[in-house]
Amino acid sequence: MPEIYSAIAQAGTSIVFVNTRAQAELVFQLLWDHNTQNLPIAVYHGSLSKEQRRRTEAMMAAGKLRCVVATSALELGIDWGDVDLVIQLGAPKGVSRLLQRIGRSNHRFNEPSKALLVPSNRFEAMECRAAIEAIDKGKLDGDALLPGSYDVVVQFIINCACSAPVNADRLYREIITAPPYASLPRAVFDQLFEFAIDGGYVLRRYERYQRLIQNDEGDYIPASRLISQRHRQNIGTIVEATHLRVKRMNPKRGGKILGTIEEHFAQQLTPGDTFFFGGETLAFIRVHDMTLEARPAPAKEPKIPSYVGGQMPLSTFLANGVRHMFNREESWHQLPHEVQEWLSLQKQFSTIPPVDGLLVESFPRHKLHQCLFYTFEGRKANQTLGMLITRRMERLALKPLSFLVTDYGLAVTSVQAVDAEHISALLSPDLLGGELEEWIAESPMLKRSFRRIATVAGLIEQRYAGSHKTVKQVTFSTDLIYDVLRKHEPNHILLHLCRQDAERELLDIKRLSDMLNRFEDKVLFHSLTRPSPLSVPVISDVRNEAVPGSGIEALLELGTAQEQADQMMEDVRNAVA
Repeated sequence: MPEIYSAIAQAGTSIVFVNTRAQAELVFQLLWDHNTQNLPIAVYHGSLSKEQRRRTEAMMAAGKLRCVVATSALELGIDWGDVDLVIQLGAPKGVSRLLQRIGRSNHRFNEPSKALLVPSNRFEAMECRAAIEAIDKGKLDGDALLPGSYDVVVQFIINCACSAPVNADRLYREIITAPPYASLPRAVFDQLFEFAIDGGYVLRRYERYQRLIQNDEGDYIPASRLISQRHRQNIGTIVEATHLRVKRMNPKRGGKILGTIEEHFAQQLTPGDTFFFGGETLAFIRVHDMTLEARPAPAKEPKIPSYVGGQMPLSTFLANGVRHMFNREESWHQLPHEVQEWLSLQKQFSTIPPVDGLLVESFPRHKLHQCLFYTFEGRKANQTLGMLITRRMERLALKPLSFLVTDYGLAVTSVQAVDAEHISALLSPDLLGGELEEWIAESPMLKRSFRRIATVAGLIEQRYAGSHKTVKQVTFSTDLIYDVLRKHEPNHILLHLCRQDAERELLDIKRLSDMLNRFEDKVLFHSLTRPSPLSVPVISDVRNEAVPGSGIEALLELGTAQEQADQMMEDVRNAVA
């Protein structure tokens, strides 16, 4: 952090980009702790109030700020020509995203943009280098066009009906003109249309789900004016955890709204707890009428607000670039000295992950055993793989205890060691069969997906006549409906949709399936006596979007992890000497 502050102090105006809102709050506080020159520094992310964001934008445009710590909320739509430097803190996760952020610097046609990339470990250093190479070659990543979500179709049907009478045939022809829905099967559309009318076989018995009726011409219109009013109040496709307004209380002037915070974080607070928000430390007082009331307070083990959806996925394009860089030894000289040494030690002590294969390492640690899978497939896919592998390890009597994931790999800790004969069973493509079905059946993820889909499709209302339901109320309602449909109408269209949503949004099943099929019979297994250099950034990774405990505690944990990582690297140096 001192080096970052020094770069900010030497530049005229800077933007420090981070990948999550929680990181923005923490980095702002760390910079402020190093702010010996009292530079005007601000924080900017989507959960701050509109007024505070506009005030920061105005101060930046007027040249009154030297630095803004920001998330992707500042990537688009705002052009400041006098930003001298962009600092990307942490891995970029995607080439296009990095290029967009760098473009905030010197936003003038006749001047090059200037940026510093600050990786937090050796893997991220290689990711930054791979992104720079891709930019030099003019290669950008981008997600392939995905099919549209079907819950949006239901909302669109009712939107149209609230505007004018609708006919199923005409509406279907209109919907399939949109590229994401060009392949929407008519049979599926008919199910969605039937659901929009009355909820389906089970739910049509309840009057509140009778949303559309036929008029004299055979077209469909809202069943009542009340249906139209309720629907208009709940239009939208972004379903997040319920937000509470954050109000800084003032005994003399009542208080000021600073922004919003998610309800799940507020539920962790007790009166007197302190937390970072909007660049200041606040003490929690109470939650009243969907408002979190707090007062200014000195920093006393402040917590960092966490946010749903705070993970940025590593793009497949950039992951492939990193994998190829591992295998281009002739280009290692372009990397920092620490990374060059890391790769050389890895080559001597174990091996380099192959481009067309999967490296797996097993070694003893702290009287237990750890097994590392270097997948390069991103956190979501690795999270799913970890859940499935540990279930299968349990069946193989390997006694798994825990696992942790990064974008680059998965580390599983177990009582018994993983040997070469276990690998084919642990990484078989049929892992996505029985284990996946059992895990999904036991986990609450389908209910979480159902809550989102039911909300977008209009089955559940979050707002009505100025009131707003809490997450607890919405969850109770959707869980009840989910259980009823599972029992009495298991083929209901919404149940199919929530399964598809979970596989795509929560589990990254397709990416994981492609990996298992691609690397079948191409696994390179190494049994080692101690952690390899490649494993160190994975098993010492303590960063999390939801920082546990206090901010000070998290920093101490990070320092301890760094000391352990340094010691593990020194052990390897001695082993290969």
